[in-house]
Amino acid sequence: MLARRFIEFLDTQQIRYRVIPHSAAYTSLEIAARSHVPREELAKTVIVSLDGVLAMAVLPSSHHIDIDALRSATGAERACIATESEFKRRFPDCEVGAMPPFGNLYAMAVLVDERLTKDKQIAFNACSHNELVCMSYGDFARVVKPTVLKFAAEGAQPLFLDDRLW
Repeated sequence: MLARRFIEFLDTQQIRYRVIPHSAAYTSLEIAARSHVPREELAKTVIVSLDGVLAMAVLPSSHHIDIDALRSATGAERACIATESEFKRRFPDCEVGAMPPFGNLYAMAVLVDERLTKDKQIAFNACSHNELVCMSYGDFARVVKPTVLKFAAEGAQPLFLDDRLW
């Protein structure tokens, strides 16, 4: 179920969105197949640590983070994928790994890979592993105000052994 705070935010911002229910899925391949959303339009949110500060890196689920490109693009000295224990308390209304890419709701910067800006619509996990939210990229950019960078590399490479979205 979508988190109340997330729904209220979308509604107060007059964002048109649709909820796509699907059976529980944890990998980008499973989610795309069960929701019938192309992997290029399915955005995954990965929590990263940049010089010790947590941020959301958002990219097409058909790609993986090039951590060196992310470090270079942000000017950080150190960049890495954050561990679950580092970030799960920041998202009390979300299942772990199902964080929506709305850093403004969680006091985090949002970094979007430039590939997503080419999509008219994007879909993403919305606080649970059995629902996606789909909206226009333009509306997403208007309310989130992400920093657009180039940090995704071709091919979905698992961040962890099971290719979970975090």
